[in-house]
Amino acid sequence: MQPAPKATLLTRLNDQIAVKMTFLFGSIWCVYAFFVFSLIPLAAPAWQNTLLYISNCIQLVALPALMVGNAVLSQASDQRAAEDHQALVEILNDVRAEVAALRTMTSGIAQKTNEASKRPSSEMISFANEAVINLNDEPGESAPPAPRAK
Repeated sequence: MQPAPKATLLTRLNDQIAVKMTFLFGSIWCVYAFFVFSLIPLAAPAWQNTLLYISNCIQLVALPALMVGNAVLSQASDQRAAEDHQALVEILNDVRAEVAALRTMTSGIAQKTNEASKRPSSEMISFANEAVINLNDEPGESAPPAPRAK
C-alpha cells in the first residue's frame, strides 16, 4: 500500500465541495425541490423543453459530484476504521498480558489448595489462641480455652 500523497489546497477544496454537494443532494429538502421541479411542466407546458435541458444538466453535474463525495467520505471512514482496529489490537494485547499475570498469580493458589486437601484434617482448631474447638466432641461439649501466654 502506497502512502497517500499530500493533499494540495485545490484537492482539499474539491473534496470539501464534493462532500457538501453529497450532503446537499442526499437531503430530504433536495427531494422536495426536485419533486416541485418535476411538477412545473404541469403548470407551464411551454417550458417543458427548457426544464428537460436543466434536468439533464443537473444529472450530469450531480452524478460525478456524488461519486467523488462518496469516495472522500469512504476514505475518511476507512481511516477511522484503521485507527479503531489499531486501538482494539492494543487493548487486546493489554488484556492478554493481564490474563497471563492472573494465571501466574492463581497457579500458586491452586497448588496450595491441592496440597491442603491432601493433608490430614486437624482435630483441634484454634482461633487466635482464644477459642479451641475439638472436632471429635459431641455437640454441647467444648474444650477449655487454651492458656494465654503472658
